[in-house]
Amino acid sequence: MLLAKIERTSIYLTKTKINSMKKDLHPSNYRLVVFKDMSNDYAFITKSCIDTKESTTWEDGNEYPLVKLEISHTSHPFYTGKMKLVDTAGRIDKFRSRYNKK
Repeated sequence: MLLAKIERTSIYLTKTKINSMKKDLHPSNYRLVVFKDMSNDYAFITKSCIDTKESTTWEDGNEYPLVKLEISHTSHPFYTGKMKLVDTAGRIDKFRSRYNKK
């Protein structure tokens, strides 16, 4: 009895999944992209649909689109345990406050 109920349920779920799939749901430009951390030159490849203008040659010899990152898991203080974070926006403010004429 229990086996028959499980079989009917699985058949019902299979039919509803087949009938409920949406066509053309995923983007057409979903491809492999290289992401490169510019602070430590760490790079990894994954699938993405981000638009890029640059490209690079990966370790396998193929050319892939390149996305440059300012920070990744290899340079973020939370993951590395080091509090080394470059503050590029605050440097100008520090300079102006230090050498501001009074």
